[in-house]
Amino acid sequence: MKKHLQVRFTVLMLLLLSSTVFFAQSTITGIVKDNNNQAIPGVNIILKGTTLGTTSDFDGNYSIQNVPNGEYTLIASYVGYDNFKKQINVNAKNITVDIIIKENAESLDEIVITGVANPKSKIASSISITTIKPSVIAQSAPRTTAEIFRTIPGIRSESSGGEGNSNIAVRGVPVSSGGSKYVQLQEDGLPVLLFGDMSFATADIFTRFDNSIGRIEAIRGGSASTLSSNSPGAIINLISKTGKQEGGTLGTTFGLDYDSFRTDFDYGAPIAEGLYFHVGGFYRVGEGIRQTGFTADNGGQFKFNLTKEFKNGYVRLYTKFLNDRAVAYLPMPISVSGTNSNPSWNSLQNFSATRGTSHTPFLTQNVGLGANGALRRSDVSDGMNPISKSIGMEASFDLAEGWKINNNGRFSLNSGNFVSPFPAQVATASTIANSFGAGSTLQFANNGAAVSANSLVSRIHMFDVELNNFNNFMNDFKLTKSFDKVDLTLGYFKSTQNISMSWLWNSYLQEVSDSNARLINVFDAANNPLSENGLYAYGTPFWGNLHRNYDTKYNVSAPYANVSIEASDKFNIDASIRFDNGKVDGSFTGGSSREFDVNNDGVISVPEQNVFAVDNANVTAVNYNYNYVSYSLGLNYKLQDNQAIFGRLSRGAAAKGDRILFSGLEYTNSDRINALDFITQAELGYKRGFEKGTLYATLFFANTKEEGGFEATSNSIIENDYKSMGVELEGTYKFSERFDVRGGITYTNASIESGANNGNKPRRQPDFIYSFIPTYAFGKTNQNTFGLSVIGQSKAFAQDNNELIMPGFAIVNSFVNVGITKNLNANLSINNLFDSIGITESEEGSIVENQVNIIRARALPGRSMSLGLTYSF
Repeated sequence: MKKHLQVRFTVLMLLLLSSTVFFAQSTITGIVKDNNNQAIPGVNIILKGTTLGTTSDFDGNYSIQNVPNGEYTLIASYVGYDNFKKQINVNAKNITVDIIIKENAESLDEIVITGVANPKSKIASSISITTIKPSVIAQSAPRTTAEIFRTIPGIRSESSGGEGNSNIAVRGVPVSSGGSKYVQLQEDGLPVLLFGDMSFATADIFTRFDNSIGRIEAIRGGSASTLSSNSPGAIINLISKTGKQEGGTLGTTFGLDYDSFRTDFDYGAPIAEGLYFHVGGFYRVGEGIRQTGFTADNGGQFKFNLTKEFKNGYVRLYTKFLNDRAVAYLPMPISVSGTNSNPSWNSLQNFSATRGTSHTPFLTQNVGLGANGALRRSDVSDGMNPISKSIGMEASFDLAEGWKINNNGRFSLNSGNFVSPFPAQVATASTIANSFGAGSTLQFANNGAAVSANSLVSRIHMFDVELNNFNNFMNDFKLTKSFDKVDLTLGYFKSTQNISMSWLWNSYLQEVSDSNARLINVFDAANNPLSENGLYAYGTPFWGNLHRNYDTKYNVSAPYANVSIEASDKFNIDASIRFDNGKVDGSFTGGSSREFDVNNDGVISVPEQNVFAVDNANVTAVNYNYNYVSYSLGLNYKLQDNQAIFGRLSRGAAAKGDRILFSGLEYTNSDRINALDFITQAELGYKRGFEKGTLYATLFFANTKEEGGFEATSNSIIENDYKSMGVELEGTYKFSERFDVRGGITYTNASIESGANNGNKPRRQPDFIYSFIPTYAFGKTNQNTFGLSVIGQSKAFAQDNNELIMPGFAIVNSFVNVGITKNLNANLSINNLFDSIGITESEEGSIVENQVNIIRARALPGRSMSLGLTYSF
């Protein structure tokens, strides 16, 4: 009996113990919202040091069940927001913890997806990366997409060309022939175009920032070499909103001192559990920020995506339609006096450097023979006219046993036009007249009045380019296997890129004036007309004629591999390698002249005696291959939870597109084609997060080996090797709830390492580029903000000969944002507040000292003011 009692007592105690343990299992519930009181789905909530966790649902609710008694740290994390942390005590009772997470693009805990094989937090990534949210972008009062990039440390964006056609360089790596050769622009993780420096079809022409963009990520150097093709210098990735969190905006912006009207919209929302969409775009119309005399900006963009989430991943469909017309600002006449080392740059009497342009309502059409030999007419008001229709799909799934698969693919139909006047020569009327023969004279085309011998005249080459076919297909496939402390990724990038365009240029004479410049006719000594309504040549004989046609196709296959090793809680290593294999085929041809009655009046005028057209009878075949290996090795050591150091060594290359189809190479011999330019880079960086700010510092070195590329504006092939080293500093600091500052500065010591200019500085490369943006919030709930942005650079040489200096400049922008109601805001932006002259490029590399020189250069636009109203819902 006694034994039975002991057994029963033991069983009873075990039952009591087990029930105590059972009832000690508690549940933690709550709702996740942002600081605008909006529920946020998809937020990761975990109990640190355990396997317990969950994600917030459709309405922001979450629940963590079966939590044993104890002390825990609850952590909530979401991309673009500060981590939420709270100490909790679980003691056999269900508890509620509501979470409010604050938006913060600068958090070191933020997850980045650009230029990394697998998403990582900034603190754990061995790369230099900048994240820019739309609210930060608005503070710099940008007028174009390229102006946004000026606030990224290490990036030099020469944004004087308008909505596109910008020159974008990084860390002293040169802009040798225009565009963004070593910097790749992406949309949602895929290249916009395979090459960033195609003549008259640069990647930024086909890229627009609007309210559909959730953030921009930009990495410099690092794994950019191995995680994409033709991007050894940097990747700038525009990442779209997805609609996972419901909300939208409707906004209108119009110019106060210039003709522009723009409407932006976006809206996204969940449709059902795990299904959500986003739609957005813009439309604008107006003359633009410089005086063209006609409607130069006219067009817009529409984007849509739909996401379906599954238990172990998601599928996203997305599409874009872009049809925009934006004026292309090319170099313009500017007065320069003094000396090469200490010049004075000023506007001309009849031409403002900050407001003028060579566009005029008297020259709005260009007529000649098209690529197929038929008569055609183009509209100068088309300017940069990108037309893009794209559709893509992204899918990502976590598979069993640590496997993950991701595929992102997009097909785009790209075409359009590029039409803009380029001043091939600016000189006095007497000099221009004499170039047509002794005794020649000039008369205004509109009234026959004589042109004064000392007045300035531009010899205009109408850059008229038909972008026939720039269709491309981009696909990036990744398969990842996660082991205990190692992630191994195998990837395969596939791309095809067409380059089909026709250069159909004509020549005109026009007065130098920024107000409806008149066309000029030329007459020989016997008063016989040598031109018609300002047109003196169907072609460009001053440059030896450059009618051309390209029809080439680039087929790229690039397998790559990446391994990430978490050597300890503080130390991680990642290494990657990539093999790019390109196959190029097609043709190109120059031009030939013929007699042709262009205006169909039955009389062959002097210009009609030599009408240039594409010479389809003499085609040059293109058929060659290229390949190269890229590699990158990075180390990251976390000193503390809020600071880390990193180092990286990488080597990559950028292949050439159309810019080598000039130099008389053997285009069917892969061993004799100069298709590649290489960059070797090293970085050493430090990053630290403070309670109220962040700091990033990176030392860098880059060695560039170029094999030459054609530049249309100088009609020359530029070939050099370069070396650069320097330091990037970037930081933010929040002094109070009302006042914060962000900024960056980059010092670069760059030099040319080959050729006649060995030892000189590369053209247009300043020692310092910088941005500084202070912002002050005011009002009862800090609903109003005022801020300035100072963006500038030190002096730089105009050309590689290092004679003429382009002065340094600081462009001051300002904005005031007023919260009229909770959801309605008014914004006043002033760009270039002090109407400063900022020269970004010059065609001439020297002047005759101590006299007034007229050179051709591009300056940043002058002061412009806009007012916007935005309703958020």
